[in-house]
Order: sequence, then C-alpha cells, then structure tokens
Amino acid sequence: MQVAANSFGKVYCQGIPRHNYSSSYKFQRKNHSFGLRRKMIIECGIAEPSGQPAPMGQKTRYNDNLFDKVFMALFARKMNNIAGGKSTGREEGYERFVETSRSVMLGRTPKQQQEAVRQVLLSMLPPGAPERFRKLFPPTKWAAEFNAAVTAPFFHWLVGPSEVVEVEVNGVKQKSGVHIKKCRYLENSGCVGMCVNMCKLPTQDFFTNEFGLPLTMTPNFEDMSCDMVYGQPPPPPEEDPAFKQPCYAAFCSMAQPDSEACPKLSVRKRLDMSF
Repeated sequence: MQVAANSFGKVYCQGIPRHNYSSSYKFQRKNHSFGLRRKMIIECGIAEPSGQPAPMGQKTRYNDNLFDKVFMALFARKMNNIAGGKSTGREEGYERFVETSRSVMLGRTPKQQQEAVRQVLLSMLPPGAPERFRKLFPPTKWAAEFNAAVTAPFFHWLVGPSEVVEVEVNGVKQKSGVHIKKCRYLENSGCVGMCVNMCKLPTQDFFTNEFGLPLTMTPNFEDMSCDMVYGQPPPPPEEDPAFKQPCYAAFCSMAQPDSEACPKLSVRKRLDMSF
C-alpha cells in the first residue's frame, strides 16, 4: 500500500500478515546512477492473518515493536500527569494509553479535555518548537504534502495503517490527505467523545493555531476510518457532522443510547460527571 511519493523516493505503510511477521521496520535502499534514491517500507505490525485491520465490531490485533511501546508509554505518562495520577489500571501498551486518556475525561468539560491534550502535545516538544515550525513550514502546498507524508509512516502506532491520498484544497489538487483505514484510537476506546475531544479537535487546533498549518480531520463513525487534510481549515463546530454523532452503544461503556448525539460532545460549560 503506497502512501507517499516525492523527490526523495517513496514511503509505504503496510500491514504484515501474522504468519509473516518478523520486524516492524524494513528499509530498502536503491542506488541510481544519478544519485541515491531511497525507498522506505514501514510495516505497521498488524497481527491479523490478512495483514489488514479487523472488520467493524472487532479489535485489530497488533504486534507493537519497541519504538511503538516507547511512544505509547511516554504519551500515557504525560496523560497521567495531566489526569493527576488517576489512572491506576494494570493495562500495558496501547490499552494503558487509552485508559489513561479516558481518565483525563473524568470531571472535565469538552473544552478542558481538549486543553489537556494541547498541554500534553506541547510537553512533547522542545521550547520554541511551534515558532520554528511556523518558519520552516509556512502554510504552503509543499508544507501540507510534507506533513502528510510524515504522518503516514510515523504515527501508525497511534492510529494504525494509513496512506497519503490526493485531495483538493481551494481548487488545487495536492497529496496532502491521509486516509486512516481504521483508527486504532477510536477502535480501542469505542467512544465518540474521546475521538472528538481527545484527538480530532485538539489535533486540528494544534496544527492550525500552534503550528499555523490548517488541518481538518473527518472521522467516519460507520467504519472507524478517518481522513486528514493538511492545508484545509477545520469547519466550525455547528457545521461539523462529528458533533451530531450518537454514542457507540455496543462498544462504549459510557454510552447513553437514548441521546441523539454523544453527550460528551456537549458545548455547554458544565462538568460532565456521568462517567
């Protein structure tokens, strides 16, 4: 599954059939007479026999490598600091990261949840990083395509396998879209509110307002896929269909099936204590 192509070569992100799993990273280099061209294959460590995400309603099995586990543990620790050490579960790996994220939601309004994620993201960066990012990557077509190419291979541990796709932004076709086949975070949390408040909105806001590079994320709650478009400003909440999405009654332990939309998406300034 090809996910990006540029003058530096090609970047791929693909699942690995379980019986063929050997390593999560595989690098191939090819020398050409006019210089070195690199081809990088990043295998996403899916432990399903098909090498593809599991069908809707089933959790995809992953073979996470050391790199993946380090980032999971780091994010979980940062999240737990924000949560005030509330996460006391015995889960490890990705499950621990998801449960720690869930603990951040406790007693916080949607806006407070989004701010908590923003603080975690900032804590992962060196001082002055957003300012340097703005200088290196002004909101151009090249910057949007570059960030899409980086997202696909280096964030598979967080969202699962993805691919760079061509999109149209302001009438211009560019390869600044990233299609996530089945989001690992949504799949494991089973929570619409966590998807929107702990991932979609804070990530959009972080790139758009901190980095100065607009980003829109559009989750598909029917199959748990998601489309990211770098260079496209996100819509206002009242025009965003994600805010009208009901709970996953069959998956979410916090679901309120009778609600027209997930109550964790409420924009009212209140503390949601229904957890």
